[in-house]
Amino acid sequence: MILMPLVVAKNKEPFEVLLRKFKKKCEIAGVLSDIKKNQRYEKPSAKKRREVNAVKRKLFNKQRKLTRLRGY
Repeated sequence: MILMPLVVAKNKEPFEVLLRKFKKKCEIAGVLSDIKKNQRYEKPSAKKRREVNAVKRKLFNKQRKLTRLRGY
């Protein structure tokens, strides 16, 4: 079950304000990124390769940050 973000209108609140609040809640909830991710089929091998590359990228960035802190 997917819960959509909910925006409750207050007293005479303009539609533009409500739309902006709704978009912000959708962005925080990650609705759009989830939709984009599931738009087309991804082979299991491609998914695994993407996840492995993401882990490598995170480790590389963490290692680079540590070397900057040490002053090497």
